[in-house]
Amino acid sequence: MRTKGRHRRPRSTSLHRALVAAGAGGAALVVPVIGAPAAGAVPAQSLHTEKAAAPTTAPVRAYRAAPTTTIYSVAAGDSLSGIAQELSLPGGWKKLHQDNRKTVGEDPSLIHPGLKLTIGKKARTAAPTGRADRSERRTAPSTTSAAPETAKAATYSNDLDGWIRESLDVMSQRGIPGTYEGIRRNIIRESAGNPLAINNWDSNAASGTPSKGLLQVIDPTFLAYHVPGTSTDSYDPVANITAACNYAADKYGSIDNVNGAY
Repeated sequence: MRTKGRHRRPRSTSLHRALVAAGAGGAALVVPVIGAPAAGAVPAQSLHTEKAAAPTTAPVRAYRAAPTTTIYSVAAGDSLSGIAQELSLPGGWKKLHQDNRKTVGEDPSLIHPGLKLTIGKKARTAAPTGRADRSERRTAPSTTSAAPETAKAATYSNDLDGWIRESLDVMSQRGIPGTYEGIRRNIIRESAGNPLAINNWDSNAASGTPSKGLLQVIDPTFLAYHVPGTSTDSYDPVANITAACNYAADKYGSIDNVNGAY
């Protein structure tokens, strides 16, 4: 029977065995597992993380600004060709007439002061330079109180009545006598109200200076009695009337005193 020794080898614990194994091999350290992972623990993050998507924005769209227009108020002495040349309008006076045919009518020479023309109806994007004092400009609304509005320029219809009334206003400024009835009576006798009337059969025509326009004025008389500020085209209604009335005032005292060929 064996006797119980006092130097009995103590029982090795799991931790102890692990440490012994590490000491014996020397090649690798075996770390003891202290305990199982708790339930619900977050797993280790993968080495390959998902790249965050770059934020996107809606594409910016560019919009072409709508073409602008300018309203041009015809002044005394203006003509479509002169306006087109001074404002360097593409297409010249023909394009200007085409864009304003409803306002001017079929005859491009029949423009008169106060007539409103649309400039840059389709193509221009900026107000024309030059003669800006006669063009209507659009400005940003002012926050200050507006100055008292000045009297607006008179407008005239593009017909016989309007031509006579405009001529009377020009004549009044120049001190040329004459009445609406006196002018109209002579126009009806001379041209029946046709501003393009021309006499190609009388003695004036035979000498190379036919009578033209509403009051049948020959070119030498028109040039001699032309009223400044009106058109230099003898077919222009207002220019023709005012020159004829200026001549009649010089020769007969007034157009009202003319009742036949003059």
